[in-house]
Amino acid sequence: MSGWIAWRDMPESYLPAFEQNMFEFYTRWGRAPGRERFESADFIRFSTGIPDPIFNGVFRAQLAPEAVDSVVAENLTYFKSKQVPCLWFTGPLTRPSDLGVHLERHGFTLDGEDPCMVVDLLSINEAIPTPDGLTIRVVQDREMLKTWGSLVAEANGASRPIQDQLSVLEADLGLDRHRLRYLGYRNGSPVATSALVIHAGVAGVYAVSTLPAARRQGLGAAMTLAPLLDARKLGLRLGTLQASKMGYSLYRRLGFQEVCKVSMYLWEDKPSLGSRPVIA
Repeated sequence: MSGWIAWRDMPESYLPAFEQNMFEFYTRWGRAPGRERFESADFIRFSTGIPDPIFNGVFRAQLAPEAVDSVVAENLTYFKSKQVPCLWFTGPLTRPSDLGVHLERHGFTLDGEDPCMVVDLLSINEAIPTPDGLTIRVVQDREMLKTWGSLVAEANGASRPIQDQLSVLEADLGLDRHRLRYLGYRNGSPVATSALVIHAGVAGVYAVSTLPAARRQGLGAAMTLAPLLDARKLGLRLGTLQASKMGYSLYRRLGFQEVCKVSMYLWEDKPSLGSRPVIA
């Protein structure tokens, strides 16, 4: 065993920190000017107006069985009024535990299930070579925020309008010392991104993205490692992320281990061609 605990024996008491960090990353967009974020004892909801489901959603459902149908209907009415698709996230602490069944009955579809992974920052694998020509910078101003937002969307195959809207959203949200953005430059051009959220006592890494032409060259590993090492310097001990299929083996090489899964249920008024959301 390395670190504090054997991850396979991790008690449920650790899970709230992982979930709260994830909630903070996504729902923070709802705090930007002109966007909306609502929190009650039952759930957290946010909407940005961007017509991609990842930018509108519901988290942390804690619902009494008799209230499920009315709360789901309430949220559907809200997103229909905003004319945007949304994602409803469920995880190991969601209540009721069979919420997904109820969501599907209301027209949601299971859009994916991502592993949640953790790593002890004192034993993370640092023997990751930095790709030639790569320079990683922490975003420092509004123009870099705009570049970060546009690049994340482009790297994930979003349309030009979505790229432009995320660029503006990130710039409007502004800089925050607990919410850092990273840009990877190769030969002077931005080609990769990542993000660090310091919240609930853990370091969450998000939006690890690389332009298609620069993939499979080690940039993703470098963009993941950089924020985690910064978090360790700040005294944090635990790193967490949600892994895509593409990134899973990469994160395992860094020392991450899977501890649970998060499911994403999609609702959209006009069904698309089945593409995953911009930031998976």
